[in-house]
Order: sequence, then structure tokens, then C-alpha cells
Amino acid sequence: MTLTADPIEILKQHQLKNTRQRVRVLEEIASDSAAISQPELEKKLGKEIDRVTLYRILNTYEDNGILHRIIDLNGTANYAICSSACTAHHHHDEHVHFNCTNCSKIYCLSIKVPPIDIPKGFETQSLNLIAYGVCEKCSKK
Repeated sequence: MTLTADPIEILKQHQLKNTRQRVRVLEEIASDSAAISQPELEKKLGKEIDRVTLYRILNTYEDNGILHRIIDLNGTANYAICSSACTAHHHHDEHVHFNCTNCSKIYCLSIKVPPIDIPKGFETQSLNLIAYGVCEKCSKK
């Protein structure tokens, strides 16, 4: 998913304080077509934002329906921009994710996760489908 609105406008829509760090995190996540992990963000942002502040920003964005989390092959959390249908504590990002086994990047695909029949007494809070293979960029090499 890509960022369709100005980061400052997104913060305003979600009633979040506009800080330089919050804007930078959104800009950095939106600058790539793949999801990004916290360690990757730390490298890209350098000394601009300390680890604790970055962790808090990512949690705030996830709690407010701005980002969604995808766990990669190594168990690392990666973050991508949510769809505009997401709200605080109620994500609607039931789309397929693609995890490249060559470059390890995770992509949000425009393919809806098909409905599944959950047994009576169970309640689905989140649904995630990850396809593994080689991405378009890696297959061209």
C-alpha cells in the first residue's frame, strides 16, 4: 500500500500531534513499495529518532489504523501503510502479502484474502495470508 495523503494530514485525521519524528517515519515507510522493519527504519533514520521513540511511533500508528504489521520469515515485524478503511483498533487489511525468499522484502498485494469458515465459538480478530517466493525484481536478475 502506498501513502495517498500528506503525512501531516494523516496525523490530523487521526488526532495525533504533528511532530517531526512522526512525519519522518510516515515519509520513510511510504517511500518504498515494500513493508519495512523497525531495524531497517532505524538504519534509514540514523540518529534522527532513537529506538524507543520509533517503537512508540510504530505502536501508535498501528493502534490508530495508520500502519499494519506483517511478520516475515524470520519472525521480524514489518510495517506497511494501512488501507483508508482501517480505524483505531480495527484493521481492514485482509489482503495477501508476498514475502520474497531472495531479498526478504514483503509486498502488500491487491488480492483479498478469501473468506474462511471459522468454527462456532471462535472469533477472528485478524486474518493474514502470506505467499512466499521470488519477487518481480529478484526474478529479473
